[in-house]
Amino acid sequence: MGGGALAATLKSRPEEKQTYETESGIPLKRIYTAADIADIPASELGFPGAYPFTRGVYPTMYRGRPWTIRQVAGFGNPEATNQRYKYMIQTGQTGLSTDFDLPTLLGLDSDDPMAFGEVGRVGVAIDTVDDVERLFDGIDLEKISVSLTINPSAWVIYAMFVTVAEERGCDLHKLTGTLQADPLKEYVAQKEWIYPVRPAVRLLRDLIMYSARTTPKINPVSLSGYHLSDVGGNALQEIAFTMAFTISYCEEVTRAGMDIDDFAPRLSFFFISHQDFFEQICKFRAARRVYAKIMSERFNARKPESMRLRVHVQTAAMSLTKVEHHNNLMRTAIQALGAVLGGCQSMHTNGLDEAFAIPTEEAMKLAIRTQQIIREEINVTSVIDPLGGSYFIERLTKDMEDEVWKMLDEIQKRGGAIKLVEEGWFQQKLADSAYATFKKIGSGEKISVGVNKYVDAASRSADVHIHPYDDHCTQLQIDRLRAVRENRDDARIQSLLKELVEQARSDDINLLPKTIELVRAKATLGEICSALREVWGSYSEPMIV
Repeated sequence: MGGGALAATLKSRPEEKQTYETESGIPLKRIYTAADIADIPASELGFPGAYPFTRGVYPTMYRGRPWTIRQVAGFGNPEATNQRYKYMIQTGQTGLSTDFDLPTLLGLDSDDPMAFGEVGRVGVAIDTVDDVERLFDGIDLEKISVSLTINPSAWVIYAMFVTVAEERGCDLHKLTGTLQADPLKEYVAQKEWIYPVRPAVRLLRDLIMYSARTTPKINPVSLSGYHLSDVGGNALQEIAFTMAFTISYCEEVTRAGMDIDDFAPRLSFFFISHQDFFEQICKFRAARRVYAKIMSERFNARKPESMRLRVHVQTAAMSLTKVEHHNNLMRTAIQALGAVLGGCQSMHTNGLDEAFAIPTEEAMKLAIRTQQIIREEINVTSVIDPLGGSYFIERLTKDMEDEVWKMLDEIQKRGGAIKLVEEGWFQQKLADSAYATFKKIGSGEKISVGVNKYVDAASRSADVHIHPYDDHCTQLQIDRLRAVRENRDDARIQSLLKELVEQARSDDINLLPKTIELVRAKATLGEICSALREVWGSYSEPMIV
């Protein structure tokens, strides 16, 4: 449109805003042309499956490997979650994902006084290896990928999972799946921790090194940008902070003597797909490029597999509303489409009732159907990176990448991720971002349909059927714990716990073999985690203002 026509249009019909920008604050032009990408070398775009992987991590992407439909499940006792697994597999889910209850996450047994009221409430309760056996009853662990959303106590849950697989006669080299096991994001976002920062990173190091040799197809960590965003971080912070944590973990493992190419191929990532449609698509593309360069240039990785950022995506829980909750179906569908156009490898779509409680079976079925409709009906998977080459997409991808590098440089200059987590720097940045976002919602600058715009007062009193909590869950877990303790060799347990404590005093000993011995001997998760508190103590969060 010529300058005269534009001026006349603006005079008769002014634009709605004075300034336009992405959710993370990157300014947006009215229109993009070839001039906007003239400074971007063709090599930065490249081809799918080739460095720097901007257009996707595999050469044929969804033509040869559809993303995994991996809806999360976890509530009550292991049997209840097992039933939900089987329902979702029957509905078309292609991978399992497990949420654990708060006591399990915090390394507490279900009969611990601190666990009262939380057993099985926001995830499945796991106390002993027998619970993991119940959790996967009737499920072939060699044939389905299993994701375990566990962090501070991840090494114990891994030990239980491996023990169950071995006792079933499984080939450990055939097991596939992922542990979240990302400690640094716990201290800055999700706030579930047991030990101080450095011992927690040591446990992840041990897990990565043990898993790389024992279960080479399991991803021992999923670097979780999702939770950074879920507490208010923007898209740039999500990438930059996650990459900073990745650098710290890789430094810990390589410092312990393992070559980057021996473990980096099994690093995986977990990102959000949020509301700013195009920014989210560009976020995934920029993240792949940043990661490939970090692995190649900083850690001298040689294998292409070490430079591929493979990502599980979940739609944005924080975008879901209780008011007019059926609108959550549309929000989730659009966010899921953004994840697909961004090139994800697996995805969880939120249930429309997830703002209230654990999703019902009907809500989970609709969430699975959302992914199936995107995959099967609308023909967006036939062409790889269909938005690639767009003036806008390529400019925004490059702008986001440039901003991420600036953040990483600042983190490096300030002493690195571990130091800044201990100081509360990341926590402050995320708190500031969240405050800014909610101020915009409160003022109406950021619109939430049905909440602060197009408000329908009648919808605020709508009844919602939510997933029920099993009041007998706690007592059943306590009874099972009592039975285990009555029928095991307590003297052997105490001896193994003392050995674990002694090994923990040395930074050079991998704690996984001893943990697996304990699990086989029927030690509880709480006993194992408590023993290491004697050595390392507990974590106290720094104050932020």
